[in-house]
Amino acid sequence: MSGEVLVTDEFLARWRPPAVLDSSDKEGRGRVIVLAAGPQLVGASLLTATAALRAGAGKLRIAAPASLVVPLSLAMPEARVFPAPETDAGEIAPEAAEALADVFRSCDAAVVGPGMLDEGPAGELALRIIEGEGPMMVVDAAAMRGLAENPERARRLAGRMVLTPHAGEMAGLAGCSKEDVLRNPLAVARKAASELKAVIALKGATTLIVSPDGSAWRHEAGHAGLATSGSGDVLAGVIAGLLARGCPPAQAAVWGVVAHARAGQRLGQRIARLGFLAREIADEVAPVLGELEMTNR
Repeated sequence: MSGEVLVTDEFLARWRPPAVLDSSDKEGRGRVIVLAAGPQLVGASLLTATAALRAGAGKLRIAAPASLVVPLSLAMPEARVFPAPETDAGEIAPEAAEALADVFRSCDAAVVGPGMLDEGPAGELALRIIEGEGPMMVVDAAAMRGLAENPERARRLAGRMVLTPHAGEMAGLAGCSKEDVLRNPLAVARKAASELKAVIALKGATTLIVSPDGSAWRHEAGHAGLATSGSGDVLAGVIAGLLARGCPPAQAAVWGVVAHARAGQRLGQRIARLGFLAREIADEVAPVLGELEMTNR
């Protein structure tokens, strides 16, 4: 099997996202639903939701623990917020997949995992949404472990899912050590992508994006400032926004990784090499994507 393709401006010019006409409306750019975290990290949900809109999604929905609906509605006035069953710890319960099944099916992309702390309920929630024939999904953080433990259930999305692990999370997905991942990241990511039938974006200074058929792309960012609290939540939202706009999962992952990295580069030049915030990364996504899409016409 051949190696990975280096992501360059020339490559992006040959693989542009679907065009958005000036005459189009928000319905044509799709709906994203973000599954909110519990009270300790609900800010992660706001970062993800903001990034999805900055990436151009037309409509935003949030499913939240019932106790957080009002504060989230006030914090994110652009979203329609749906109350969901919650666990004793205040996180969304797996039963939300059934309670909000019609809502999920009406969306184009869902994000599960950012800010969630309890791997058990988060993973089961993701699996139940998959089994309910829900939308394309971006799965991050705590929700990924459940997929690795139940690959036969995860495979039901058959290539319509993007996972965004860092090296430690990749080790959990693949059932190996972090050292094994760092030693041979492409082989480990390819094996997991094939087993789960998912696109995997293995995050790092060099990010590998791998599709279920083994196709792979490499993006070299090398920007230390991107390694900051909440940065991964922003990336998940950007990818979901691009999915909602009509990008296939691999394309959404590649363009999402590039937009996220270049947003960090802009902030590094304007603010400092270190110390910019994830919310500032999200705010740079729209101008970065605009520039990329115009430059690569």
